[in-house]
Amino acid sequence: MRSRPVLCLLLLLCGFVAWGQTPSVSWKVKAEPSGEGLYALEFTGAIADGYHIYGAGVPFQGPSVEYTDAEADGTLENASEGVEEDGSLVFYKKAVYRQVVRAEGKSVSGTLTWIACSGNECGMPEDYAFTVPVSPVRSGSSRGLWALILEALLWGFAMLLTPCVFPMVPMTVSFFLKGSSTPAAGRFKAFMYGLFIVLLYTVPISVIILLTRLIGGEAVTTDIFNWIATHWLPNLLFFIVFMVFAASFFGAFELTLPASWTNKADAGSDRKGLAGVFFMALTLVLVSFSCTGPIVGTVLIKSTAGEFWTPMVTMLAFSVAFALPFTLLALFPSLLKKLKSGSWLGGVKKVLGFVELALGLKFLSVADQTYHWGILDREVYLALWIVIFTLLGLYLLGLIHFKDDPERRPLNLVKLVLAIVDLAFVVYLIPGMWGAPLKALSGYLPPLETQDFILGSTDRPGMTEEGAGEADVASLISLPHGLVGYTSLDEALAAAQVSHKPVFVDITGHGCVNCREMEARVWSDPEVLSQLRDDFILVALYTDDKMRLPESAWVTTEGGTVLKDVGRVNSYFVKRRFGVNGQPNYAILSPSGEQLAPMRGYDLDASAFAAWLRSAKDSL
Repeated sequence: MRSRPVLCLLLLLCGFVAWGQTPSVSWKVKAEPSGEGLYALEFTGAIADGYHIYGAGVPFQGPSVEYTDAEADGTLENASEGVEEDGSLVFYKKAVYRQVVRAEGKSVSGTLTWIACSGNECGMPEDYAFTVPVSPVRSGSSRGLWALILEALLWGFAMLLTPCVFPMVPMTVSFFLKGSSTPAAGRFKAFMYGLFIVLLYTVPISVIILLTRLIGGEAVTTDIFNWIATHWLPNLLFFIVFMVFAASFFGAFELTLPASWTNKADAGSDRKGLAGVFFMALTLVLVSFSCTGPIVGTVLIKSTAGEFWTPMVTMLAFSVAFALPFTLLALFPSLLKKLKSGSWLGGVKKVLGFVELALGLKFLSVADQTYHWGILDREVYLALWIVIFTLLGLYLLGLIHFKDDPERRPLNLVKLVLAIVDLAFVVYLIPGMWGAPLKALSGYLPPLETQDFILGSTDRPGMTEEGAGEADVASLISLPHGLVGYTSLDEALAAAQVSHKPVFVDITGHGCVNCREMEARVWSDPEVLSQLRDDFILVALYTDDKMRLPESAWVTTEGGTVLKDVGRVNSYFVKRRFGVNGQPNYAILSPSGEQLAPMRGYDLDASAFAAWLRSAKDSL
């Protein structure tokens, strides 16, 4: 008889063990972006036969979730239909719950706990540990990418008229006039010719991006392109390259690639089949390098704001536009076989030389801004542009000449129109010397606050002396339109707690073209400017500033890397805090540091920006 209680106890224990070994619910978890740093997690459970579970919010018996690397942003909610039993929501067969969380990493981990019941008996709490990957929302506007694509397309088409590329027109016509066995074969070769041109431009940059991503992840790719875009060495190198090309176009010397390269490629074009078509495309790419090289550099540098796909997409757009005319020539060579280059290309070369001079200054300006050298402030930059484009206008009118120019020719209509456009542009530039905003060029010029004199302004806040010694990251600085802001978020939040105002976080860069355009076109809007000046504490986080920090402000990453300059620390911080790695991006925080509105990126809709500011301020 004594064995019966022992046997019953063993059977009861076995029942609990069996319950724990076979979960009553099989779970699946997925996450979808729900705003900057926010993700909607959906828990879908397949309930075993004979069991039921309760809805979220049912006291003591409803499910709950605890997160290890995220923070719940609202309660767990029911997302599927159940049945009402004794005043409680109950699920059979299937249950779906949803909850929004805030996370900074690339995944969300936690434990889902529930109680399953069979009939009127309920078991012990069961747990399901999960880890679900999340993908942050990219807050940069697609309009910014489309603008880059459009510019790349225009540059690609414009390259046809450059003196390095245009001579390849008759060569292409001659090559494809040889004909093919069938019309279909000819069309196929023409298509492959264009495809090879696109691949020769696009594949190398794509391989570089992919290798850096595979070797070191997104951070390495971002750091590499940030280094290319903002470090003094590549920017000075690009500046020198532009100056050398300009000198070559002006006739100082002839700039070509080694003859052995182009000769080998050209010799390969005599081969039959696709090999000959490929070497013909390679010849075009190599010969045209003198003109396309600087433009390709400009397209890539403007698109390297920390995005993985943007440089590849813009390079693809440029190469497609560049290849399209040659593909058409290959398809219809007989229509243009009489087209020949002439002495007029010498004039095109000189015009291109002036453009190279002007564009090259942008690279020097980026290095000057990020390192605070102070050698190319806005008025100096404008003065150089005014002189360069004035000389271009005089050249178009035939008032100045180069030694290798042909005999003087009468002014034609094309040159007259170009001269009028050019000199009108000079007239547009001149008021900028006294502080005119020149909004159309805001992305290319140094910031207005670098200008020493602005007409009608007598009380402009001064910049900190960042060039002397180590940077003081907690100091006030001048921002566009006479605004004043902090360079430290902690300092801005401290000021916000005193003033009870929200904090406007400007994630920006000295070399960021879209940032300058936002400041000139959106911040200047009266309603936006009024709100920024009166209703917010401003902080500017420059992610490309090379000023060295004091050792006490250095930051060590999880991987052990020590970040020692302002830009790298800010870039690391905004990736972790806001989940973004590009500029411009904007956030609004409460004095306690809570985010009041979704992140906002590049968008030139000033009224929408003003409404965004109002909604965040009203939610405080």
